[in-house]
Amino acid sequence: MLGSTHGTLTTDSRRARAIACGERSGPVVHGRPAQLGDLDVSGRPLHADAPDLDRFFRPRSVAVIGASDAEGRPNTGVTRQLADWAERVGARLYPVHPSRPSVFGMPCRPSVAGLPEQIDLAVVLVGDPLPVVEELAEVKARFAVVFASGFAETGPEGEAAQRRLAAAVERSGMRLLGPNTNLNAFERFRDDLEGPAIALITQSGHQGRPLFALQELGIRISHWAPTGNEADLETADFLSYFAEQPEVGAIACYLEGLKDGRSFLLAADRAARRGVPVVAVKVGRTETGARTAASHTGKLTGADAVVDAALRQYGVIRVDGLDELQDTAALLARARPPRADGVVVYSISGGTGAHVADLATEAGLRLPVLSEAKQAELHQWIPGYLSVANPVDNGGHPVGDRRGRKIIDAILDDPEVGVLICPITGPFPPLSDRLVRDLVEAAEQTDKLVCVVWGSPVGTEPAYREVLLGSSRVATFRTVGNCLTAVRAYLGHHRFTTGYRSPFDDAPRTPSPSYRKAQALMRPGEQLSEHAAKQLLRAYGIRVPREQLVTSAAAAVRAAGLVGYPVVMKASGARIAHKTELGLVKIGLTSASQVRDAYRELTDIARYEDVPLDGVLVCQMVEQGVEMVVGVTHDDLFGPTVTVGLGGVLVEVLRDTAVGVPPFGEDQARDMLAGLRGRALLDGVRGRPPADLDALVEVVLRVQRMAFELGDQLAELDINPLMVLPQGQGAVALDALAVCSR
Repeated sequence: MLGSTHGTLTTDSRRARAIACGERSGPVVHGRPAQLGDLDVSGRPLHADAPDLDRFFRPRSVAVIGASDAEGRPNTGVTRQLADWAERVGARLYPVHPSRPSVFGMPCRPSVAGLPEQIDLAVVLVGDPLPVVEELAEVKARFAVVFASGFAETGPEGEAAQRRLAAAVERSGMRLLGPNTNLNAFERFRDDLEGPAIALITQSGHQGRPLFALQELGIRISHWAPTGNEADLETADFLSYFAEQPEVGAIACYLEGLKDGRSFLLAADRAARRGVPVVAVKVGRTETGARTAASHTGKLTGADAVVDAALRQYGVIRVDGLDELQDTAALLARARPPRADGVVVYSISGGTGAHVADLATEAGLRLPVLSEAKQAELHQWIPGYLSVANPVDNGGHPVGDRRGRKIIDAILDDPEVGVLICPITGPFPPLSDRLVRDLVEAAEQTDKLVCVVWGSPVGTEPAYREVLLGSSRVATFRTVGNCLTAVRAYLGHHRFTTGYRSPFDDAPRTPSPSYRKAQALMRPGEQLSEHAAKQLLRAYGIRVPREQLVTSAAAAVRAAGLVGYPVVMKASGARIAHKTELGLVKIGLTSASQVRDAYRELTDIARYEDVPLDGVLVCQMVEQGVEMVVGVTHDDLFGPTVTVGLGGVLVEVLRDTAVGVPPFGEDQARDMLAGLRGRALLDGVRGRPPADLDALVEVVLRVQRMAFELGDQLAELDINPLMVLPQGQGAVALDALAVCSR
């Protein structure tokens, strides 16, 4: 089995059934009823408006509750920073403190009630923020920030306190950042940098500092959202907002967990629609990382395989380290769309070129062999004994004169080339200085991507600090690995977003006839028998073998004659999960006597094992196919998920599976299959015919429709094996297990 989750009925489940029954009630989002036309069949908003956070990032009025100017007090430094920030953004600042007449020379109000105007942004510096939040709600403040810790990250008592805080915010209509956040949103952003910017979303302030420091390398940073515990405003809100801002060229995220997986996917979908790249470090790959993240921000980290699949499905580029996050986001923010996907490695050393070419190929980049005509052109300036097929080795000397620029221009002129990567392992003036100048000048005159890897461990050389970092057109890296990661993400992002069609566009708004048939079969809190589980599959148009459920040996013989020999016989009952291990399956039966004997043996075993039966299945025997598994499980973050992989005993041995989060379409289903290590089995191996891939894709799509419509009513579905027959013959679900939620 793929695993089982027996959860309680959720609000989304009730919404799904309400909509299925034609009721007009829907979810409420921050006090506003969502319209029925904006909902999918599971009751979730499809394309909700991006939150308007303009008055958060550029308020007209700011109140600091708990303001201080006393030396040595923590709130003093915070107040000073907020005062400086308010001045930079043109906001009026109002200190609030019950016992101070003034703070930093500004009149101080004793309470929130004494504020002279409606407040756009209130920053709460007190240890118990709940009373203050309630006061801010009364004066209709638009946004609040709560820095205090001691909430969901600390355990059950903190979780309860955070729920009270969130409830107060929801009642008020005010939006809140935090708790357990910091001052990163109010940093001093450089305003002398031009070009597309990176917007940051981090659940840990310190983890965003390396990206904020990119400004020192000339890369613009426009916003920083430190989301903390996300009692109200969450990563998805900022992701949606940043995707709509014209100055944002890429969004970089450090994620410890997600408040709501579906909201995040809707936000990622918005960014994909607009072609805005999202690059993310998502912790929780290991049990230790997941546990630490939960203690930091109190977030669900989610099953990592599901998280990885969900991010990939919506075009979010997942990287491992902050250095990769820096380099990948910087490249994606500033580079123009590629003209071609071919990559050429150009170096002054054959060894360097060969090494980088190997790594690039392993990274999945396409290194086309340059045409004979192009190679002949390059050999005008490069000695004939050097290879210029790709990688291109110039031998060193040509970079010191006019030949160097001609070589670069000739490579970039090739229509198959979209990216030039030049590794410079260390400074060797004057050749390296001339090479760098030529690369920068060529990059200014082309719309293709030029990448330089400056390998010197020093990094103080003028060629690097002044020439390379002074160019907005050359993408400069310090390691080959980061360069290749960023280039792969760059090409992949543009492939993904070109002609992107949102899975939500095809999400069902109304329940299908299959859904209505399935409702009659569901048994809340129970596991269905194999017979009932197969009826559920039939309701969604998934083929099962010819079979009959019988309750006597004589009926079994008659059924075998109708089904056609040879047959398979299986005990069928709601409490049977592993029939084979109990000896409750008999295969290859070819005569009436064998069928009678098998019936008696199966029922005897069931009585001995105290397993209640609803009968014995007499099934068509199906052979000659590829055994696959298709299933549905529930993820804490994303809800129903669909798994497909190699079936039979191989699912437990090889664990070769792929995951999709409904809704998804045919392209995503095929991508899931393409990612399987055993994908070649479907193409036919050792003389076997290719399997019916189209039929397998159709089953995956029907299962995802089932998962999407039934939502939390279906805790688990396990079709194993799904026999995928030779091409053109379809796929048959030979066995099925289904568990209904309570």
